[in-house]
Amino acid sequence: MEALLGPQDCVAAMRRLYQERRDAVIEGLRRMGWSIDAPPGSIYVWVPVPRGYDSASFAEMVLEKAGVIITPGIGYGEYGEGYFRIALTVDKGKIATALQRMYEAIGKVEFA
Repeated sequence: MEALLGPQDCVAAMRRLYQERRDAVIEGLRRMGWSIDAPPGSIYVWVPVPRGYDSASFAEMVLEKAGVIITPGIGYGEYGEGYFRIALTVDKGKIATALQRMYEAIGKVEFA
């Protein structure tokens, strides 16, 4: 009850932090060719895999070529297939670095 009725400054600060991280992810993905909307509230961004991949093969390729860990959606059940997940639980600088490494390793992605 205290958490709900007490000061909410820390909640607003955390929302801003996650929004900054989310926006960095969305910007980086758009640079690589994804047309993706920012989720309204989450600590994850779910992203469709490009043409020619399933979630596990795309995650493996990103790890091998860019040295970046993304989570294949299939690990979350059958409805996760076709997607990968990026966590917003790390520093914005690390997110930006990971997305830059992905861009340098795989460039623009293709869909359709």
